[in-house]
Amino acid sequence: MPSHYDDEKPMEEKPKKSTGKMSDKQKADFSKTKPKMEKGGRSKSEMKSHRMKMMVRMRKGMSVNKAHKDISK
Repeated sequence: MPSHYDDEKPMEEKPKKSTGKMSDKQKADFSKTKPKMEKGGRSKSEMKSHRMKMMVRMRKGMSVNKAHKDISK
């Protein structure tokens, strides 16, 4: 075994990123938008994709409107 392996430091654990959870108000607001999305003529896969994008942004603290505007850019 080469000698330089002895000089390596053990791997330090990285601090975990906090994953924000949606508040009850965000969940309620988000569930109200589902009928609007269905009426928009989106396919199931388009709706799922849009929903996942919205949820990621809402977990970061955006409102439904801000998240939707961010996606539509």
